Amino acid sequence: MEVEAGSAVERARSGDSDAFRLLVEQHSRAIFRLAFRMTGNEQDAEDVVQETFLRAYKQLNRYEARSSFATWLFRIASNYSLDLIRMRKRHEDKRERGADEERDILQSIPLDTPGPERMAYGTEVRDRVNAALNELSAQERAAFVLRHFEGLSIEEIGASLGTGTNATKHSIFRAVQKLRKNLEPVVGHAR
Repeated sequence: MEVEAGSAVERARSGDSDAFRLLVEQHSRAIFRLAFRMTGNEQDAEDVVQETFLRAYKQLNRYEARSSFATWLFRIASNYSLDLIRMRKRHEDKRERGADEERDILQSIPLDTPGPERMAYGTEVRDRVNAALNELSAQERAAFVLRHFEGLSIEEIGASLGTGTNATKHSIFRAVQKLRKNLEPVVGHAR
């Protein structure tokens, strides 16, 4: 599929709007998934998708085929998602902390019809996971999401985030360690 993307990129560079539309269709779902997992908010994720393709269109001549087109788009989307997360954090720091249901990243995961105990446990787990994800730095969260939700390699994550291999590995390691520490009380409770 990346070969097709390469020819579509070349056609889009030549002004073929249908070729760019094809690129949008091929990659928009993956960009949305990445953005939603990073921001935890559907509206923000939609904004990231739009902004990613707008920036990609404007900078199409700057794309170099050293990495895949998808990796290049992930980098644009990751950077914009990180900007949104930082901006949101600044705004939250200015106002009192309150419950923000839009940030519930696991809210959209369907559950089987559980009993009351499982429902209470599921709520506790969801709250702990959200709290643990929110305690990660933006860089750690992005690296974790790209690795464990999107399945990217260390090299692809580094290319997407603009970090070296060691820094990428370190971000993922720190994220996993923090998540384990924060989720241990819940996981230990289930055993």
